Amino acid sequence: MLILAIETSTLQGSVALMRDTGLISEYTLNIEATHSERLLPSIHRLLSDAGLKIGDPDGIAVALGPGSFTGLRIGLSTAKGLALASGKPVVGVPTLEAMAWNLPFCPYWICPILDARKKEVYCAIYRFHQDKLETIMGARSLSPQALLSLIREPTVFLGDGLVPYGCLLKEGLGDNALFAPLSKQGPSAANVAELGLWKLGRGEVVDPASLVPIYIRPSEAELKLGLRDKGG
Repeated sequence: MLILAIETSTLQGSVALMRDTGLISEYTLNIEATHSERLLPSIHRLLSDAGLKIGDPDGIAVALGPGSFTGLRIGLSTAKGLALASGKPVVGVPTLEAMAWNLPFCPYWICPILDARKKEVYCAIYRFHQDKLETIMGARSLSPQALLSLIREPTVFLGDGLVPYGCLLKEGLGDNALFAPLSKQGPSAANVAELGLWKLGRGEVVDPASLVPIYIRPSEAELKLGLRDKGG
């Protein structure tokens, strides 16, 4: 089974191809350019370098968020378009869960954090029980201070939320704050592909038309619309 994966939750965008026998290729780019500029060229390059066409994968996996509202919309709309054009099934993978897979078999709590702006982070807490990932705290939006109050044991943090809040976490948690290596900090399309393969094998596919992002909180546009509806 072959799957194409798309990850656009943060500035670090990536695409990957994976079979159930292993990773074929992954292309990752972390630059100041919108995903609308680079996603389709990245997919074309990925398939071309592997000698494959868009109709060859058995399915498409896409990161659902939370993360950048614009990035998620671009990723999901691209996955929907490719699924409709190729007739292949699509599966959605939560971003923070896929990030936790950067650290398999880790004996500590794992806490992916993404900068949610407005002095908050998107976060969740996981742990591995042998090769199974267990959720201790589901995805939510919190202030860094509120997150600090939830950490009771050594925890490995990863994600772009460490750029603005890493020092705060270290000061507040001391030795309980562990940081993943730089190469394991960001979201990975390869992880989305691996989790997507499992979902595809279990038949956990979704109708492309019903595929929606995990936003956690309303977007600026939704907040402004709500204020307008209330006469604000």
